[in-house]
Amino acid sequence: MTDIRSLKDFDPAEHLDSDEAVAAFLEEAFQSGDSRHIAHAVGIAAKAKGMTETARLSGIRREQLYQAFGENGNPTLQTLMPVLRALGVELSVTPIRRREEV
Repeated sequence: MTDIRSLKDFDPAEHLDSDEAVAAFLEEAFQSGDSRHIAHAVGIAAKAKGMTETARLSGIRREQLYQAFGENGNPTLQTLMPVLRALGVELSVTPIRRREEV
């Protein structure tokens, strides 16, 4: 049985070691539709890549990244898009499947 105390030490960033892993992680977050969850997930992915590297690749200061993608962050699209590119992913849009279509 898993000791619940060990879960406090779990860091998802440690498992985001490829563009594919980052994409799958962020896809889950975007499917939630929760903007805070999405911002937090992007922050975790940026941490996995390294905030300094993410800042360099995105052209956004590290401090801005921490603020935008922290627990209470609310990034703009102007911030989100270059960060996603720096993380090796991009957004795509698909139609919503309505219940009657399923």
